[in-house]
Amino acid sequence: MADTDAPREFAFELALCSHLEATTEWVVSRQLGATVDRAGRRIVDVVGVAPGPGFDRRAEITDRSVPIRAIESDVGAGEAVPRNRVLPEMASETRDAIVDTAVDAGFFATERRDGREYVRQTTRYPDEWFGRLVGIENKPDLGDPGALDRQLRTDVSLGLFDAVVLATESHVTRAHLNRIPAAVGVWRFDPETGTREEIRPPASLSPDEPGIELVAERPLRTDVRPVTAGEKARARRRIAERAYGKGWRTYDFPACAHAEATDDGRPYCAQFERVVDPARTCGDDCDAFDPAEPPDVSTGALRDERSTWRRDPPGVRRRQSGLDRYI
Repeated sequence: MADTDAPREFAFELALCSHLEATTEWVVSRQLGATVDRAGRRIVDVVGVAPGPGFDRRAEITDRSVPIRAIESDVGAGEAVPRNRVLPEMASETRDAIVDTAVDAGFFATERRDGREYVRQTTRYPDEWFGRLVGIENKPDLGDPGALDRQLRTDVSLGLFDAVVLATESHVTRAHLNRIPAAVGVWRFDPETGTREEIRPPASLSPDEPGIELVAERPLRTDVRPVTAGEKARARRRIAERAYGKGWRTYDFPACAHAEATDDGRPYCAQFERVVDPARTCGDDCDAFDPAEPPDVSTGALRDERSTWRRDPPGVRRRQSGLDRYI
């Protein structure tokens, strides 16, 4: 194996996602951009999306993410719009990509009239389909905090989430708590037993109010950007949509004879008897690698069975069998 140590943070993250999926009503996802100015600047390890009053209506539309620009466009459910007038402020290639993605997801439908293509919504978008958003930063070993303080300060000052939590496997001391922003909750989670202890509850943040985004930090200088409540609302919708479509089983299973899947769909190596990160530890660089067909796992079926997410709802045309094997 390329790395003889278990990919601790990866295994910890997947175990926590599985635990939250089993013990909450949340839509659970991982590795999502969670800023306003540039989504990739801050990647949150795990996001929990609590269902809102319109959740069932949202679940009926599509099991994929709906593009935010499609939701915000002038295309409505009552009247079709010429395709070339959808998002007219955007370059044609970008506009076409958004429209095509929305059509593929089943949120837009197209029709032709007199040789022109028109676009309409298949249904009205339910704005209140999600409630609370919970952001979770994983740090199994608090003895190696890395950029933890900056990451958590960013989350609290921006306030995109209703609550922010730090999840760790370490014993949490008073000194640890004093170094963590007071608004951040702390969980101690054992990935082997799946037990979670709340050391400190998270404070309620203010996603409906303006926030401050940390843009860059330099010696003796921190660049920040004020963020409006409207910008935060749009970012929250983007996060929720991305979480709904992505989920947390975002890996391919290794094409190795030793590769297996746990009951909840995590990649497991029978040779080394542990959950592995296929992208980092499997393949030709592994001494035990034995080429074979990957495990036959439908992660979409597992997610449908174990969570509130709904696979292939009535609002989506059926896809060819096999195309969503690893969705």
